Amino acid sequence: MEEDLEAWAGGLDGLFGLVAGRFFRTEPRRRARAYVRGLLAPLAGKNGWTLAEVAGDTTPDGMQRLLNSATWDVDGVRDDLRDYVVEHLGESGGVLIVDETGFLKKGTKSAGVQRQYSGTAGRVENCQLGVFCAYATSKGRTLIDRELYLPKSWTGDRERCRAAAVPEEIEFATKATLAKEMLGRALDAGVPAGWVTADEAYGQDYKFRTWCEQRRIGYVVAVPRSQSVPLSLDADICQISGSRRADDLVARAPGRAWKRRSAGPGVKGERFYDWAVASLYPPENAPAGWGRWLLVRRQILTDTQLSAGEEPDLAYYLCAGPPGTTDDDLIRVAGTRWAIEECFQTAKNEVGLDHYQVRRYDAWYRHVTLAILAHAYLSVTAAIAPKDLITGSSRSPSPRSDVSWHL
Repeated sequence: MEEDLEAWAGGLDGLFGLVAGRFFRTEPRRRARAYVRGLLAPLAGKNGWTLAEVAGDTTPDGMQRLLNSATWDVDGVRDDLRDYVVEHLGESGGVLIVDETGFLKKGTKSAGVQRQYSGTAGRVENCQLGVFCAYATSKGRTLIDRELYLPKSWTGDRERCRAAAVPEEIEFATKATLAKEMLGRALDAGVPAGWVTADEAYGQDYKFRTWCEQRRIGYVVAVPRSQSVPLSLDADICQISGSRRADDLVARAPGRAWKRRSAGPGVKGERFYDWAVASLYPPENAPAGWGRWLLVRRQILTDTQLSAGEEPDLAYYLCAGPPGTTDDDLIRVAGTRWAIEECFQTAKNEVGLDHYQVRRYDAWYRHVTLAILAHAYLSVTAAIAPKDLITGSSRSPSPRSDVSWHL
């Protein structure tokens, strides 16, 4: 046990050795290390006071100074943690996942706060929204980037922005735009990823899908049932035969198009659904040979549900990918989207992602960056023995269908 604790501490020291150069003075560097150790400690609440107590301080002044006024390169720390994750969890075919999460707040002074829908609360609340990017492979998953969403009620009020330390150059950006910025940083940095996945908020945005095609990264993104779907090329007349709603296409799918597959392991074991895949007109913005598909996931009902006349829930995905993409590839990526929800849950419960008590725009980025650094360390140590982190040994016939279903 003592050996494991020493190895755990040694691994954390190694991680901080990677980011040490981002802190230009000894005091903030030492304070940041104590801050992350506090985030990793088993505390019920992780605010300035409790983190200061763990660090042996009598007041929270030092922790507050770290977040509000100390000079250090927060984006450099973000880049270093991303490289750390790639080193230990990276593999070709990795999946980048974008999504948002809410941070409930009181008052009107915290940067970006307003009454808006929070998926965390499941309703409209007074909150901030953070857009995040996660990276998932067979080795593990963790958050690697973050952006604070500023509604137009903020970007249109420069005095309010200045009071919350929002830089003058920051303008309104949609959540999809913030997501593209994070994905672009990851791809430009060489993160080994073959796929992007996201929920309907991003998937129904054609500019988001087009951006992925132009960046030559495959995607499997959720879309609403009403999504207009471009149909496959008509071989007889060499024209696109139009478009249909996703749910209309699925209603015409032959019974033998459905196949039972796992979306990957969950808390209660493998997550089985029935799936159907249809080929669509290829994307115009992607490289030659790429394909586009409609993927549909259907809930498996129990005998009791069937006898009660219940209808299965359906989920729809638009997909695009390189030559050689299989149905199982698309199903695997679709099933990976839940990983970011797991990251949000563990980051909030284990490392205090939402425990901050700051109002400034820059302070939000500082706390959240140190929190996802702590989360990355948890994710890596869950996948790799702590002592290996020190030694570096881890581098390692039916109704007519309008589309061609994969039978």
